[in-house]
Amino acid sequence: MIDNNSQRIRLEGVSKTWGNVPAVDQASFEVMRGEFVILLGPSGCGKSTTLRMIAGLERVSSGRIHIGERDVTTLPPGDRGISMVFQSYALFPHLSVADNIVFGLRSRKVPKPERRERLDKVARLVGLETYLDRKPAQLSGGQRQRVALARAIISEHPICLMDEPLSNLDARLRGEMRREIKALQKRLGMTVIYVTHDQVEAMSMGDRVILMQDGRLVQDGTPGDLYNRPATAFAASFIGSPAMNLVPLVDSRDGAIIDGELRCAIAPHEAAGCQLGIRPEDIHVQSATAPGVPAEVLDEEYLGADTIVRLRVGAQELRARLPGVTSLGSQTACRLQWIPAAAHFFATEDGRRVDLQGYDFAAACGRDLQQNEARTSTAHYGTNPPGVNP
Repeated sequence: MIDNNSQRIRLEGVSKTWGNVPAVDQASFEVMRGEFVILLGPSGCGKSTTLRMIAGLERVSSGRIHIGERDVTTLPPGDRGISMVFQSYALFPHLSVADNIVFGLRSRKVPKPERRERLDKVARLVGLETYLDRKPAQLSGGQRQRVALARAIISEHPICLMDEPLSNLDARLRGEMRREIKALQKRLGMTVIYVTHDQVEAMSMGDRVILMQDGRLVQDGTPGDLYNRPATAFAASFIGSPAMNLVPLVDSRDGAIIDGELRCAIAPHEAAGCQLGIRPEDIHVQSATAPGVPAEVLDEEYLGADTIVRLRVGAQELRARLPGVTSLGSQTACRLQWIPAAAHFFATEDGRRVDLQGYDFAAACGRDLQQNEARTSTAHYGTNPPGVNP
């Protein structure tokens, strides 16, 4: 249905200012034909403003926007060859589902037989065949979102922009609609830019994720890139639930240690002054007699499939995600281990990633953790660590 000559989108140093306040600051990226790209970030980071500038709904303060070979920076929305799905659905309450879907075609004076043919195809595609005579008030939230999607698809534009389209739905419906939108995008070959603050949507739907903070692009990569090699401490803390543990390191005689009372060198001297990042799911909780970083259990939060354990390490707090049920008990002494590849380091000054050479946590703990990992998997996957009583 969508033209195979779907076009790419290119932003070159695009900025938007409100008075002297930059909402978007020098955004540059490219979206290739048929890609599903997520603009991700917290409220107020500039992601929706960026989308609206691409759509032509906001004027660009500086920079250029290209769609295909055309410079569309100053073109009105109707001349850009795009469709858009809004957070609020933007349906006409007095029109039927069918009339809402074909509204744009009627405005462009598409002949009635063609409108009917395209409506039938799109209604089958999104599962609305039996709802075409209803009004929006008679539909559920998920059905209204399907109407908004159908209206975007029926235009047969190769590019679709989506601004937090699922935020008004409950968790179960969001999961269903994520799968439906992604499947439709693949089936139709559309180029999609999708705005969200929800990391689950970003990780599960996007071919690429562009993370924004305070109007700037922080990282542009695959979901795996953002999770496995976050470019900044902000990226590390934004992706993942619970967020990555970030603790400051200070120098000691034997190497860098976690700031506070703890005296266990866990990184080379070069890491002093950096933040150590460890994801909760990468932490192995061991008995107090095992090698590793000394810690104390503060409390546990049982979530069904896993348990979040809050731990005190020196003067810092860390969280570990342990699958299943654990009964460690507060104030229980334990040891923490992780393989060297699980450690991330970030500069304190600007939060940028620091790649250290020769880092050997195993040597600092007195045991080769990679060889020991199989023996410690029982603790990592849900039962009580050896030697730790419930």
